[in-house]
Amino acid sequence: MATNADDVRREALALPETSEKFTWNTPTFRVRDKIFAALGEDDTSVAFRCPREERAELISSEPDKFFMRAGHDDNYDWIRAHLAAVDDVEELRAILLDAWRMTAPKRVLKAYDEARAADDS
Repeated sequence: MATNADDVRREALALPETSEKFTWNTPTFRVRDKIFAALGEDDTSVAFRCPREERAELISSEPDKFFMRAGHDDNYDWIRAHLAAVDDVEELRAILLDAWRMTAPKRVLKAYDEARAADDS
């Protein structure tokens, strides 16, 4: 089952202290006003924070899913995914959680991890 813009919005906003703000003609998702994900202008892709050293491997392993906008993403810790190629909401959730974790302040991460640990016990 492919994912869509509504899934991105729902999953991103479910993360602690996340808000949505329209910037650069597109919805962006922020934790404490720092962007960790953004919908593409046509709502068919999502851009998200990703360590630069991991981008090439993601693109080479799944070129129909992951891509970069040449000249735009090169110098930033960002990569993009075609929403139709994202396997399911669980994969989307994992992508957004990783991007959120790269961006969230330590205090927010600690509270999130403690709440998850309490839920697991």
